[in-house]
Amino acid sequence: MSDNANDASGNEFVTLKDNSTGKTYDFPLIPGSTGPKVIDVRTLYRDTGYFTYDPGYTSTGSCQSELTYIDGEEGILLHRGYPIEELAEQSNFLELCYLLLNGDLPSKDERAKFEKTITYHTMIHEQLMNLFRGFRRDAHPMAIMVGVVGALSSFYHDSTDINDPVQRMIASHRLIAKMPTMAAMAYKYSVGQPFMYPKNNLNYAENFLHMMFSVPAEDYVASPAVARAMDRIFLLHADHEQNASTSTVRMAGSSGANPFACIAAGIASLWGPSHGGANEAVLDMLGQIPSKDQVGIFVEKAKDPNDPFRLMGFGHRVYKNFDPRAIVLKESCDEVLAELGVDDEPLLGIAMELERIAREDEYFIERKLFPNVDFYSGIILKALGFPTSMFTVLFALARTVGWIAQWKEMIEDPSQKIGRPRQLYNGPTQRPYVPLDKR
Repeated sequence: MSDNANDASGNEFVTLKDNSTGKTYDFPLIPGSTGPKVIDVRTLYRDTGYFTYDPGYTSTGSCQSELTYIDGEEGILLHRGYPIEELAEQSNFLELCYLLLNGDLPSKDERAKFEKTITYHTMIHEQLMNLFRGFRRDAHPMAIMVGVVGALSSFYHDSTDINDPVQRMIASHRLIAKMPTMAAMAYKYSVGQPFMYPKNNLNYAENFLHMMFSVPAEDYVASPAVARAMDRIFLLHADHEQNASTSTVRMAGSSGANPFACIAAGIASLWGPSHGGANEAVLDMLGQIPSKDQVGIFVEKAKDPNDPFRLMGFGHRVYKNFDPRAIVLKESCDEVLAELGVDDEPLLGIAMELERIAREDEYFIERKLFPNVDFYSGIILKALGFPTSMFTVLFALARTVGWIAQWKEMIEDPSQKIGRPRQLYNGPTQRPYVPLDKR
């Protein structure tokens, strides 16, 4: 590849040379509003007869998006240009939902109208109750969510026309509103408790906690600190650019599939332990440490490359410096633990001791292995009484708005096509069929 150059119109391009033929080919460079430029290779196969090879698509831009920007080297996460730290401190989850769906922060009236719309869409069709009861009692909540969310398309025919912008927005509102109700029902079913209906006088986080932990005999009333922590967990997980589950939603949507089916596909992708199970892995890791006074021993084991023990919840694949979401969530973590206390919960005491050692140990500081958002969210959810099987469900609940905003953006992008990755074939070349009696 030659140095960048400019054509007669001043547009940048790069030149690729095929050493086998001596031919050169020019490909445009497309700048974004921020971040690295991308090489437009849409005509690569047509012009050269070659494809690119990029397992995991880690060097390939699959779309243009105005939703989320990440700079992992600098620890930056922006939603529609707003830093995640400012959104977490000054906004709330539903306002972020409005921002992702509509492009700008709402006015006071727009925010009130949006919150009312979501609130009055939280109930689900009563017949869906029968679907929940069809699962085994020991079914994983994520298995239930994949099935129930996918089934929504059979109940809400009036919002599955992807070519109608009004129906697209109705489907978006329904998914954001109903996801907490279905998530709580998946939990209630697994523990044999009756389903709790949503309450219109509660905010989004309070309502979810009510549906999770109330019983007919007694209401659960979330404290301001607990409700704020729950809302912040939702906000910090709302969208994270083109990760595996988001890419899955876009890929499914590129075929024209209805939004409920696309979100169900995203949930299935998120279920994978390499994606949505990170905060659950934190709790599993903490469970391997017998007591608070042995944390130092296990820290040393983690430093040993020959020891199989690994610390989970430190560092991040994308953020090479620090996870900006973790800085915000630590504040809520400290607030919740101070209110609830950890003296009677050994696991939480172990977590706090591990955090203290990791923040002071030069090994972690030099390698920038800071606690990430999964570390703190796992601790908070454990303190609030969530079983680890629900952790990924909560991730799906929060990420639904990101998925639906990405899906909506894709549908409205005239340059988008049905997803069709290419491959590098390594199988047998053409060969004749051998009759059965000659094999």
